[in-house]
Amino acid sequence: MSILDKTEMRKNAIMRLKNTSESERKIIEEKLLYHLLQFKGWKQAKTIGITISNGFEWATRPIIETAWNEQKDVCVPKCLPKSRKLDFYQLHTYNQLEVVYYNLLEPNPEESEKVKKEDIDLLVVPGLLFDQNGYRIGFGGGYYDRFLADYPNRTVSLASNFQVVQEVPAESFDIPVETIITDKGKIG
Repeated sequence: MSILDKTEMRKNAIMRLKNTSESERKIIEEKLLYHLLQFKGWKQAKTIGITISNGFEWATRPIIETAWNEQKDVCVPKCLPKSRKLDFYQLHTYNQLEVVYYNLLEPNPEESEKVKKEDIDLLVVPGLLFDQNGYRIGFGGGYYDRFLADYPNRTVSLASNFQVVQEVPAESFDIPVETIITDKGKIG
């Protein structure tokens, strides 16, 4: 598969997610949360790394709030566009967030404590499409692949069943996620 295929697959996945009705979205999100909470990796984790969802992405606030209720630490990423890297910061309250480029919510480093990569027990990796081997098509910036290159702990992604496809084009630098949680259950 070529880069063009990846671009086309990304565009189609975004369109499919944007066209998901509000009622279907709510049902899928409830099932994703349910299956995530049953996942051994979630139960064992003390510190969860997760993004703040935006727009058509699956809602992460219920996951964050559940983690807080379970006395888990939550950390969220800050993108560093110049180096195309991620730093994660402890999140105790949504007031620590600020609006950055593309209307994304990210931690304000002045109001948050940086978390070391190895201290994140479970990283919830975002993506648009996944295959059975855990390879994914993300949003195209490569931030997570760079972060995952030396990330030592467990990874999981959340995807509706329609986001799991036969194959996604994988390149030498792509790092698969260990487990995919879908609205139908767990893969991997």
